[in-house]
Amino acid sequence: MIGTIVNSAAIVAGSIAGFLIKGGLPKRYNDTVANAIGLVVIVVGLMGAIKTNDILLVAISLAVGSFIGEFFRIEDRLKGIGNFLEKRFSKGGDGGFSKGFFTASLLFCVGAMAVVGSLESGLTGNHHTLFTKSVLDGTFSILLTSAFGIGVIFSSVSVFLYQGLITLGASMIKDFLTPQVINEMSAVGGILIMAIGFNTLEIKKIMVGNMLPAIFLPLIYFIIRQFLGI
Repeated sequence: MIGTIVNSAAIVAGSIAGFLIKGGLPKRYNDTVANAIGLVVIVVGLMGAIKTNDILLVAISLAVGSFIGEFFRIEDRLKGIGNFLEKRFSKGGDGGFSKGFFTASLLFCVGAMAVVGSLESGLTGNHHTLFTKSVLDGTFSILLTSAFGIGVIFSSVSVFLYQGLITLGASMIKDFLTPQVINEMSAVGGILIMAIGFNTLEIKKIMVGNMLPAIFLPLIYFIIRQFLGI
């Protein structure tokens, strides 16, 4: 779990630094930074998405995963948590706090490094991927907090719970985590990261939270195939 702990701590440190920067910048600077983040996030997502070798599986995973997410209203529940935290810890109540928490939580949890790094941490005790992710997330936390506010800091809890559960459960699914499975999971995650970028730029509102189950559907698909001997 040390990799996940370091990752969460990096987000907290980056958020604090970003909050201090935000306080001294006019709003127009924050808006420009938010746009810059959106562009970078789209590129990061595209780099992950093009790794797929089975675009049909990715498409089906996104469609079925979105249906599951809509049924359980995952995005509404995540935003509900953000709104609760905003009421509890933010005096402004302008929605930026909740948006920062929601955007950062998705961005830091959806990517391939979160899944692969947590699995490596749990299976081999190798925390290198999560340490690298910690540097990236810490940097993004500075930028996100300077744009959206201190709500970003609470995404550290999301990361801790999400990556911690994967790390603890890694031994149960290690036999199914072939390079092909990880590749397709990464491709789905990359597309969701691109969607986060579109939301940040306000190009189109995409319910990314409701698409989260799609990340794990390639894994489920290959598990079923292996049991059926296909």
